[in-house]
Amino acid sequence: MIHHFGPGRRRAGMAVAAVASLTVAGFAAGTSYASGTGSGGSAAAHRSPRASVGEGVRDSYVDVTDQGGSAVTRSLRTASRVARQPASKTFRASQPKGTVLDISGTTGTVRFLGNLNGYLTGPSHKSPRKIALRYVRHHHTALGLTVHDLTTFRLARDYKDLTGIHHLYFTQRIGHGKVARNGLTASVNRGGHLLTVGGMPISTSPAHKLPPASALTITTGAEALARTRGPVAPGADTADDTAQQVVFDTGDGLRPAWETVVTSSETPATTIIDAVTGEVLLRTPLTQYEHSTGRAYQFFPGSRRGGRQIKVDFTKKGWLGARARDLSGNNSHAFSDVNDNNKPDKSEEVRPLKGHSWGYRLKPFHLGFAKKFCGKPWPCSWNPNKAYSWRVNRAQNATQVFYFVNNWHDHLMNAPIGFTEAAGNFQLKNHGKHGKAGDPVATQTDDGANTGRKADGLKGLPDGSHIDNANMSTPPDGHRPTMQMYLQHQPHTAYPGGDPFSPTNVGDEADTVYHEYTHGLSNRLNVDVRGRSTLGGVQAGAMGEAWSDWYAMDYLVRKHLQRDRRHKADVRLFVYDGEGVNFDRTEPIDCKVRQKARLCNGGTSGHRGGYTYADYGNVVGGPEVHGDGEIWAQTLWDLRNKLGSKKSESLVTRAMELAPYNPSFLDMRNAILVADNSVFRGKHRHAIWKVFAHRGMGYLAGSLGGNDATPSASFAMPPAHLKLGKVAGTVTDPITHDPIVGVPVTLAFQGGGKTNPTDVTDGSGHYAIGGVPVGHYGKITVLGGGYEPSAKPVKVTSSGATVNLQTRRDWAASSGGASITSHTGPNYSGCGPSEVIDLSQATAWSTTSFDSGNGYVSRKIVIKLGDQVDVSNFAMDPSAGCGDGASASTAGYRLETSATTATGPWIVAATGTFDANANGKMNPIPPVAGASGVKYVRLSLTSNQTPSYASNCSGGGGAYSGCAFTDLSELEVYGTPTP
Repeated sequence: MIHHFGPGRRRAGMAVAAVASLTVAGFAAGTSYASGTGSGGSAAAHRSPRASVGEGVRDSYVDVTDQGGSAVTRSLRTASRVARQPASKTFRASQPKGTVLDISGTTGTVRFLGNLNGYLTGPSHKSPRKIALRYVRHHHTALGLTVHDLTTFRLARDYKDLTGIHHLYFTQRIGHGKVARNGLTASVNRGGHLLTVGGMPISTSPAHKLPPASALTITTGAEALARTRGPVAPGADTADDTAQQVVFDTGDGLRPAWETVVTSSETPATTIIDAVTGEVLLRTPLTQYEHSTGRAYQFFPGSRRGGRQIKVDFTKKGWLGARARDLSGNNSHAFSDVNDNNKPDKSEEVRPLKGHSWGYRLKPFHLGFAKKFCGKPWPCSWNPNKAYSWRVNRAQNATQVFYFVNNWHDHLMNAPIGFTEAAGNFQLKNHGKHGKAGDPVATQTDDGANTGRKADGLKGLPDGSHIDNANMSTPPDGHRPTMQMYLQHQPHTAYPGGDPFSPTNVGDEADTVYHEYTHGLSNRLNVDVRGRSTLGGVQAGAMGEAWSDWYAMDYLVRKHLQRDRRHKADVRLFVYDGEGVNFDRTEPIDCKVRQKARLCNGGTSGHRGGYTYADYGNVVGGPEVHGDGEIWAQTLWDLRNKLGSKKSESLVTRAMELAPYNPSFLDMRNAILVADNSVFRGKHRHAIWKVFAHRGMGYLAGSLGGNDATPSASFAMPPAHLKLGKVAGTVTDPITHDPIVGVPVTLAFQGGGKTNPTDVTDGSGHYAIGGVPVGHYGKITVLGGGYEPSAKPVKVTSSGATVNLQTRRDWAASSGGASITSHTGPNYSGCGPSEVIDLSQATAWSTTSFDSGNGYVSRKIVIKLGDQVDVSNFAMDPSAGCGDGASASTAGYRLETSATTATGPWIVAATGTFDANANGKMNPIPPVAGASGVKYVRLSLTSNQTPSYASNCSGGGGAYSGCAFTDLSELEVYGTPTP
């Protein structure tokens, strides 16, 4: 039996953008991992069902410009059109080798421009602003802009990092509105060299027209906040919630909108909603989860190194005032939020023992049921079977986390990392920040320790949503971030068989706190022109987890608190978790490619040894940010071994600031190369390429943006002499054998020149992509128009290559004209029923799984197909997503068809039940009836993969995600048009 407990750990939290929560990856061998953002084996209830005004709210990343097959199709077509323009061709021909130009398919303007082998311009003594604008003005046509567009830019931010690079952010005003996220970004180093240009600015030609003011349905900031806030704990402080009128580019035109920043909610997020329709256009979750002295561990209790409490002078370090009466200083306010109302009640503050000393010592618990951990090897800190036992070490843990948070603030602020005030760090005093409020970390320890209900036998204990967890919420600069540290081990369960996480406090372990805090670093450095995080939920989300792991272990190894023996795989994260360490990460961060060490087990990749880009989506059986993040973390560890800790810290940090919006692994590889050009004059270029090529991110690797869950690996180094070739072929339908017209065909490539070269098939289904470097590519792919993504590897020679592609029409795909006509249950933003027909297994529909009678309730959707179809087959991926564990995956289903209306009459076409082995793949389902002339399909989710729902769940409560939610990744319908 697979055991599922805990709401989530570092593993399957919504690590998109600013999200940082922790989730158990699976408790037993053979666990099947769900695709999408949720970790498979973690089946715990990530949060309680909730709804806002009008629609539900889930912690999901939403971007209408970058979701669904139609958006991808439009994007690739736009990029192809711009690349064929004479100005673009002339510009590329004039640039030196190593120049990368990436045009946004949403805006048709520059997403990223940089030279991997040097700079875009020579040295200059002019101001960085003049250097950037002069270059853009000179090359505006090739960058997708007009001369008039240059008048819309306003320099909103220019900060200089500690290496002397100026990072410039120009916002745009179109008409009377400030554009929400688009604008112009640029970076100029201390020598006056232009390094990068980007930002996906909006071109005003042809002129964009906004609806008249009379069409607006959301006219005030209060209305916008009500729409986007979601549930708020009683008495929570809403003063930090803000709303602002903006203009948003959807890819189909500009829309009047409201941008809100909500930190008071149970689902904190920055959200942009259409002021006319109320539709969520962009949502970025924020939760991913005398002298004063004190005592603290440097690593964790009982650790061989750093495992003994030492005395720390908080005042001397500048962390706490000399006469402080609680743990509130410049960088952090730590308190025990045991009732989880997100504010420091009087009883939750931590007072000094005497004088101004927080010298609390850990008082170990000796527990018979956990004797394999408690004291042997490390101390436990509470008894999950005894009410209020967490009170014994409440003050000690708050003091410990206060130490870690302040120590990490100082480490990240100092060279060579340089997460300073100007860069957006977290502190009360913000010298020189015009209009920026202080934003020290609201550090909440023992979060939710007293949320259990007496009726559930949990009085004085945490409920199922406040155990085995930690998170960090990072709003934009000027808004206070929140860190929450939970107790470990589900009350009234065995150890390790019932819950493998030890009866400890997650805040007592350094790498846990450092991991969470580092989500704040990455989400404050990779931002748009208005300072909002751009990290998405796929590859950027995976890098977010990896950065958090890498910075933490880099520090602990450098401080000799963690061993890193040569030729050994021993740098494991979260070892104080107890048995849970086996489920936090699949491998140590220092596993090398093909290494045969016992701990380098390869996860579900099918091979032993460290991971490469070829393993993306296969580390834990499906795309998942913590699993896929291990690829990036291990790659950066290789970089650290090659260049050393300090040089690597410098390059990795600078790259976050230089990379484009929502970067892929390859975007970030390119940004590291640009950073090396500026900081070290390109001294390490060959070594950097060698590290990334060894991990499958070589010269011919490719990714169709940061949301590509099936990127293409390459182990090639850049060629000494560039030779070009051409790839061409025909795209046909395998059922009708007819040519497919008007679909984009793209060669995945981000090593130089034109990024992801694309052509659109002509009337004969033919395409031709020329001027590409010769070599082996992992993916040439056809996308869009209602057709399934289809890809092949290709070897391009100087004489060219021919690749013919076939792809099936999915008549249920939204990009082919299908739509959802009705559904039952809430419509959660980013996790709504439309995710079932978006041709992506990296997204999911998530709905509630219970009704007012507390029993499981079947949810339904009705899909109008793109045409009247004789169905040959259905296919479904039942996987959970949206941060839920595998128990939320669909089990029972019923498919019905109608040839006439969206209300029937219905014919049952297929029924069945999925188990965990079906998760993460499209499972064929032949119709047994009702296959002819189908216009509508009704799908019912009749059960999920929670073991014994009736006995394990009550009214949406329980230890399983499936007690609260039922999810489905994808439904596809194949066949031919009805004659």
